Amino acid sequence: MEIKNTPISDLVEVQPKVFGDERGYFLETFRDSTFKEILNGEEFVQENQSFSVKGVLRGLHFQKGSAAQGKLVRVALGKVFDVAVDIRPQSPTFGHWYSVILDAQ
Repeated sequence: MEIKNTPISDLVEVQPKVFGDERGYFLETFRDSTFKEILNGEEFVQENQSFSVKGVLRGLHFQKGSAAQGKLVRVALGKVFDVAVDIRPQSPTFGHWYSVILDAQ
């Protein structure tokens, strides 16, 4: 996996290595040791999946204090325009935003 830093503190893009041939492709979506390194020793504890039809805005998600958690966003089919905004008042990148088009291909 390739880890790409973004302009927002603590926000990274995780780009898997994709191995493709005439049959299709294979990629590793999770490895405990890699995610512990990315998360500075924190554990990756939950994975969810949702499906949205074209044109749907799938909410703004944030938590505070002890309920705070990171998000891993992956696209299985199609493309998603994903935007992250730093709303942490004490963060050095407070108010900054980052966008990326996530593509299943």
